[in-house]
Amino acid sequence: MTLLRDHDLARAFDHASRTYDRLTGLSPGYRADLLRSARRLKLPGDGAGLHLLDLGCGTGASTRALLRAAPRARITAVDASAGMLRRALTKPWPDGVRFLHLSAEELHAAGEGPFDAVFAAYLFRNVSDPDGVLGTVRGLLRPGGRLVVHEYSLTGSPAHRALWTAVCQGVIIPAGTLTGDRALYRHLWHSVLDFDTASAFTGRLTRAGFTNARALPLAGWQTGITHTFVAAAGKADR
Repeated sequence: MTLLRDHDLARAFDHASRTYDRLTGLSPGYRADLLRSARRLKLPGDGAGLHLLDLGCGTGASTRALLRAAPRARITAVDASAGMLRRALTKPWPDGVRFLHLSAEELHAAGEGPFDAVFAAYLFRNVSDPDGVLGTVRGLLRPGGRLVVHEYSLTGSPAHRALWTAVCQGVIIPAGTLTGDRALYRHLWHSVLDFDTASAFTGRLTRAGFTNARALPLAGWQTGITHTFVAAAGKADR
């Protein structure tokens, strides 16, 4: 299968935005895991005085997790899908949260930043040039700024690949077919199988100039399938 990319992927997300929250809500631990990853940024003082970026915010589930982890921070949330952003904007948000219709690649040119931390959930599988986006993110972070990536990234174990395929074929793709979004959820299935393993993405972070990069597991059925990646820009911690 040819994966969806760029405008084709954004259009698929536009269409799926109507039912996206309902479908993700069926996944056990979906929102709890986002919150767990957001808290792994370990931001001091509830984020007071900090400017955070939610990169690939979708309908706002990751933004809500980031807000719960750092309720006193200022948050800029961006996504390439206008439909997903429209859905996010129907929800109540405090004044310190704003949403922008931008792709990851457009952020630097738009004059955004610098940021104290970046949270990116379910993004890097979906960009054409993950190394280029990592370079953009590093340029947007203040020295020592923190990055957390929450992503489907398999361990490489055949058992985890088989489990992911079983979940997609048995639950995710049938549910997406009912909503008219079969192509998007088939893309999800294959994009995870084709993406970096957890160790490979950790290496990608290091090659992009991030320090202290490591992969942390998540609990439940997603153990070995979804990971939190934590890293920092600038000098390594001592």
